[in-house]
Amino acid sequence: MYDSLEKGQVSKGSWLNWGTSVLCETQRNEANLLDGLPEIELPRMVYTEPHLFKPPRSVVLTMTPWFAPVIWEGTYNLDILNEQFRQSNMTVGLTVFAIKKYVVFLQKFLETAETYFMAGHRVKYYIFTDRPEAVPNITVKAGREIVPLRVENYPRWQEISMRRMEMISHYSQQRFIHEVDFLVCVDVDMRFSGHVGVEILSEVFGTIHSGFYASERKAFTYERRPKSEAYIPRDEGDFYYAGGFFGGTVAEVYKLTKKCHEAIMADKNKGMEAIWQEESHLNKYFVYHKPTKILSPEYVWDNNLGNPQFLKTKRFLAVPKNHAAIRNKRNSHLK
Repeated sequence: MYDSLEKGQVSKGSWLNWGTSVLCETQRNEANLLDGLPEIELPRMVYTEPHLFKPPRSVVLTMTPWFAPVIWEGTYNLDILNEQFRQSNMTVGLTVFAIKKYVVFLQKFLETAETYFMAGHRVKYYIFTDRPEAVPNITVKAGREIVPLRVENYPRWQEISMRRMEMISHYSQQRFIHEVDFLVCVDVDMRFSGHVGVEILSEVFGTIHSGFYASERKAFTYERRPKSEAYIPRDEGDFYYAGGFFGGTVAEVYKLTKKCHEAIMADKNKGMEAIWQEESHLNKYFVYHKPTKILSPEYVWDNNLGNPQFLKTKRFLAVPKNHAAIRNKRNSHLK
């Protein structure tokens, strides 16, 4: 059949003709999908002109070697970011664990979050707790919701701390992926003291620990025992990240927490525990899975560290507490 065709001709019923038809139909369907994509278009806005030779911050690192921005006060335009996020029609989930006596921190945490966290945007506060009845009844703004999630209690605070990765990964897969677009995972014994908004959001982000912002990697308290799954050699590592403030898309947080939980359980099967529990495993993860955005120490600060000149604002502050009283169930009062 093909021998009778002149060069360049295609038989009406040939495989090539059929394939061309299928390809054209596929391209038309794909074009229809592309035509339906949402578009984000900014309205007219007046703001300070950016200048290549006038960086907003010149004494601090604002970009990593792998092109992840480091977020500091003055390095972004919140009006632009808010408008882009508003048009994206997304929701943010905020996870905290309030186990045992840590429920006492919820009132201040939620009240300050309502003032400073993702102001003007939709938020679901996911409260992991063994005492759902103790979650304070706080009136939240429209589009925001408090969601208590009952979890098991454990005798040791270290075990509670390490189980956070397991719980977040489980709920990310079973629930969060259907309800929110981003997850922000923080400690509950904190209070918001300044704006924390959409500037933090990225595929996966970590926060530089306020106790190590000026330290070299050899001083980081990484897990140094090679037998541990959290082990980091002394010639590796970029920053020391805080275990109490990380996040990203639900999919990326799921991958992070699942990986960390598996490593924690592998260590447990060896009869060992990383030096700083889940924080050690988080730091190991970020060595080999670089965060796409990094939050400066503004986002996790302790007033006991003073007021260094580079710190132009404090957004999320540690609440003074007696650790022994909080973690020891035999003590009946807090200081």
